[in-house]
Amino acid sequence: MEDCLPGGAIVFATVGVQLYGFDVFSVPVGAAAGDRPPETRHTDGVSVNFNGQFLEDDGPQGVAFVSERSGSARPFLARMGRPEPLPHFQASLHHDRPVVRNGVVYLASAHEWPAGGLFRSWSAVYSAPVDRPDAVTERLTPAGNADLSPAVSASGEILAVASYGSSHWKGDFHELQTEVVVFRRSDPARRVPVSGGRGGWPAWSGDSTVFFHRVAEDGWWSVFRVDIISELDVVGPPRRVTPPGIHAFTPAASRYGNRIAVATRRRESQFRHIELFDLKTEEFLPVTALVNPDFHHYNPFLSDSGDRLGYHRFRGEAAAGSDSVVPHLSPVASPVAGLKMARVYGTFPSFSPAGDIIAINGDFESGPGLMILSSDGSRRWPLLQKSAAFHTSWNPAERGVIYTSLGPIFRGSEVTVHVARISFDPASLEHVADGDLVPSEVKILTRADTRNNAFPSCSPDGKWVVFRSGRSGRKNLYIMDATKGETGGGEIRRLTDGDWIDTMPCWSPDGELIAFSSNRHSPKDPEVFGLYLVRPDGEDLRRVPVAGPDGSEEARRERSNHVCFSPNSKWLLFTSNITGVVAEPVGLPNHFQPYGDLFACRTADGGGLRRLTCSSYENGTPTWGEEREDLAADVGRLPLCGVASGDKLRGQFVEPMWLTCDL
Repeated sequence: MEDCLPGGAIVFATVGVQLYGFDVFSVPVGAAAGDRPPETRHTDGVSVNFNGQFLEDDGPQGVAFVSERSGSARPFLARMGRPEPLPHFQASLHHDRPVVRNGVVYLASAHEWPAGGLFRSWSAVYSAPVDRPDAVTERLTPAGNADLSPAVSASGEILAVASYGSSHWKGDFHELQTEVVVFRRSDPARRVPVSGGRGGWPAWSGDSTVFFHRVAEDGWWSVFRVDIISELDVVGPPRRVTPPGIHAFTPAASRYGNRIAVATRRRESQFRHIELFDLKTEEFLPVTALVNPDFHHYNPFLSDSGDRLGYHRFRGEAAAGSDSVVPHLSPVASPVAGLKMARVYGTFPSFSPAGDIIAINGDFESGPGLMILSSDGSRRWPLLQKSAAFHTSWNPAERGVIYTSLGPIFRGSEVTVHVARISFDPASLEHVADGDLVPSEVKILTRADTRNNAFPSCSPDGKWVVFRSGRSGRKNLYIMDATKGETGGGEIRRLTDGDWIDTMPCWSPDGELIAFSSNRHSPKDPEVFGLYLVRPDGEDLRRVPVAGPDGSEEARRERSNHVCFSPNSKWLLFTSNITGVVAEPVGLPNHFQPYGDLFACRTADGGGLRRLTCSSYENGTPTWGEEREDLAADVGRLPLCGVASGDKLRGQFVEPMWLTCDL
């Protein structure tokens, strides 16, 4: 049995992040009411930069922040020149909220598999000297616990975190069910809960007051405060600070002063803005609405003196000196030697049999429905210009044949969706300009009266296509002739049958197995999915026990999808929720599933589980091909810097639907 993950190239999609174009900005506090304060950009317009904090000894210019410029979320320090990396874990694919106090950086990292198994957050808080990159980084979160969103008091002596403690992640992603806990830097084992059972995103004022957010009993996201005396004793219960009628969250406070900064969502605005809230008068003072009324602004931070307010936002389409292009492919840091990874600007990528081109879908509702991308990301051509399409699969035995689904995604079995065969001449790409439509032939393989047919995957010999169909009133798997389809009189047969959902099938490269996702182990729950294998003749159907055996609590919570095989068929690649969140989703733009990451396990027994991505985004729709030397760029090179091929950076992203539905 092979325990070593094979190499190759993995390409996958991520919801939203390619469009963010975040930079860290700040404005002075104290301008006359109604005046537009001058804005300073602290980061350099390279990659995605977010979650900043001022340095207490650098005045308004020094900022610690997180950036994805190295292929994963890592901490950096920006003063007046090029950002420099802060001490971090090389093995970690996710760092968050770095705070520098007294020459020490505190941050959250997700690099240690948590004790206790699955459905536990990997996030924990660590510290390290800023000027000693080789120093041993100290873990401050006790073993077996999970901490997010670290905040450090003015003296640097006390920390506050949003903590799951030692409990499992329960699947929460609107308001996380965390408790705000405080502890001394010198005694991290003595942890004192202060938020009364629920709370997140702590912020210190001095050493004695902690602000945090939570959803109040009336349904409004609100900021609360709690006062703490020297022995970490809490003075009274938490007090609500911000009023109902407006969502206020991700608070920031200064060492002194009577104001806090919060992100708000108001009924009268389509955008998240940063406002100051006067603790005495209980009035909101607009800030970013005066500077950039038509941009979202995120996660404020204040200087120790309170005279400067920072945040991150989309840097704009034409910000001076910035990357203004979203590359077709962006390199992503890989945790496995010899395995290259890249993020595609699109959805449902799949490598051609030769590996030199990649089929991708565009936006689910607009833009090209099916495109061809060179494997180095330099060129892209549309095949279907104005069609709603999702999922791609090549015919391994025929040049230039792609299968896709034509119709709306995320719909019930009664909605009409077709499996289509798209044929084109790959040699013609040399004579078609980038962006021009490639001549192709579209053949519909499924009948209109069979309703929702989707997720085709072709057999290695090119003769058959397995797909999901809702023709019986429930979604199961079928196999049909790959050339004629059922519309051309070709053979079609049912592969699975049951009152559950079988979906997203993938034929193994060796032809022996078909992998798919199903809720057949919990058929009454449409949100739960596990991985299954079946032979093409319908025999030996079995579940891959990634999260645990049937009937276990973990199996009832698993949501594993988008499964595919390694090139040698011995490993499965999929996206899943089997770990926990590593950041608070309310501090992010909208995601459908903010807890999806990529994993691999052995096909034979589901063992050897390996996490391949770790982020606060939703990663999905992966494909795994043979090794490609030309795939995107090396991670050692800045992902967005100097890339000429791509789409214009527009910053079009929306707020979480669960945050705005009642506004």
